[in-house]
Amino acid sequence: MRLEIGNFYVKDIVFGNELSYEDGILTIEKEAALNYIRQDERITEAELYIAKPGDQIRMCPVKEAIEPRVRPDGRGAFPGYTGDMTRAGEGVTYALKNCSVLVVGRHWGGFQDGIIDMSGEGQKYTLFGQLMNIVLVADTNEEFEKHEQQKKNDALRRAGHKLAEYIANCVKELEPEETEVFDLGAMIKRGEEVEKLPSVVYVMQPQSQMEELGYNDLAYGWDMNRMLPTVMHPNEVLDGAIVSGSFMPVSSKWSTYDFQNCPNIKALYKEHGKTINFLGVIMSNLNVALEQKERAALYVAQIANTLGADGAVVAEEGYGNPDADFVGCIVALEDAGVKTVGISNECTGRDGQSQPLVTLDEKCDAIVSCGNVSELIKLPPMETVLGELQALGRDGLSGGWAADEKLGPSVREDGSIIMENNSMFCGDQVCGWSPKTMKEF
Repeated sequence: MRLEIGNFYVKDIVFGNELSYEDGILTIEKEAALNYIRQDERITEAELYIAKPGDQIRMCPVKEAIEPRVRPDGRGAFPGYTGDMTRAGEGVTYALKNCSVLVVGRHWGGFQDGIIDMSGEGQKYTLFGQLMNIVLVADTNEEFEKHEQQKKNDALRRAGHKLAEYIANCVKELEPEETEVFDLGAMIKRGEEVEKLPSVVYVMQPQSQMEELGYNDLAYGWDMNRMLPTVMHPNEVLDGAIVSGSFMPVSSKWSTYDFQNCPNIKALYKEHGKTINFLGVIMSNLNVALEQKERAALYVAQIANTLGADGAVVAEEGYGNPDADFVGCIVALEDAGVKTVGISNECTGRDGQSQPLVTLDEKCDAIVSCGNVSELIKLPPMETVLGELQALGRDGLSGGWAADEKLGPSVREDGSIIMENNSMFCGDQVCGWSPKTMKEF
C-alpha cells in the first residue's frame, strides 16, 4: 500500500476576506468558517481564534486536536466519520503542517479535557504549545451531559474534524511543497534482503473501555469497544482511519493529530529495510473485565506469531486500569517468543514513590517511561484564557480539583494554577513525541 502525503508548511495564520494559502500564509475567512460549523444545530455558540507559540494564551478545557487535511480526489479525510466509507492509507492526501485545529469548550469541561499554554513554563508540556493553532471555542445544546464529569463531546469533536477538512480545502488544487511517501508492501511478498531482518510489529492499544457507545476511539467510524485485535496497515493510521475519542485522563490521550502523525510508526518506517522488517500494526484495544483483557492479549500474541514477528513495540493510551491490558499484552507476547518493548506513562504519586503501573511482571523488562501523570505543576496567570479556566477545578478535569486541604483550589484568584500533569492536553506523548529523559540518582 502506497500513501503520499503532500505537505504545505504553514508559516503564519491570519484572518482575512477569503480562505487561501499562499507563500506559507494560511488565511481564514472567519465568518464563513463559523457559518460552516453552525450548520450543526447542536452548536449554540462558536468563535474562532488564532494561538501561536509565544502568545500569552492559556486554553481550557481543550477537547481535541486535528491536523487540517484534504484528499484531492474528493474522498473524505476521515472515512466512516465525516466522510463516506472508503479505504484510508492509499493514494494522495494533502496536509497543512506546523498547525492544528484545537477544539475548546466555551464553558464546560470534563475528565477527558485539558490545558494548553502557548508560552511560559507551561508551553513545554504539550506539543500543541509549539504549533500554530486555529482554535474553535464553542458550546452545544447537549444539556444531558453538561454537568457530567465524563462527556462524549460529540458535537464539538465532529465540528473540529469538519473544520480541519474545510480549512485544508484551500490547498486542494495546489502543488505540495514536499511529499512524504509511505510505501509498505504485502508482508509475505518482500525481498530476501528485507525478510532476513528481524520482523517487528507495532501494537497500539487505543482507549476503548467505555461500554456505552460514543466515548471511545473510532476505527473507520466504528466504536473500538466493539472490536477484537486486528491487523491494520500503518498507512491507515496515518491517513485518518482512526479518530480520537473522549474517554481518558487527558495527559494520556492520543488526539487525532497524534494518530495522523504517529512518530512511533514513522520511526519504524524509517528503519524498515535497514535494521528491521516492519510488518505493520496490530490494532488492539483496552478493556474493563479481566477475561476481556486476557482475550485481547492472547489475540495479539496469536496475530504476532501468525505474522512471524520476532519483536514488538506496545503502546497504551491510558494508565491505571489499562495497565493490566498493557502488561498482559507484553507478557503474552513474551510467552509467545516475541521480544517486546513497552511505552507508557507512570502514576507514581505526587512524591514519585508509588508503584509506576497498577500491575507489573518480571517479563516487562524493557519499558520506556513518558513521565509521571501525578507530577505537580504550578503555572502563573496568562493574559488571555480561551474557554473557561474554572473548568479545571469545577468540572473534574483529571488533574484538577475544586479544593485541597494543603494546596487549596487548582485555580487561584489571580489566574495562576496548580494541577497534576494529568491535565496537560496529550502531555505524556506516548505516541512518540515525548522529549522527556531519565536520570539516575
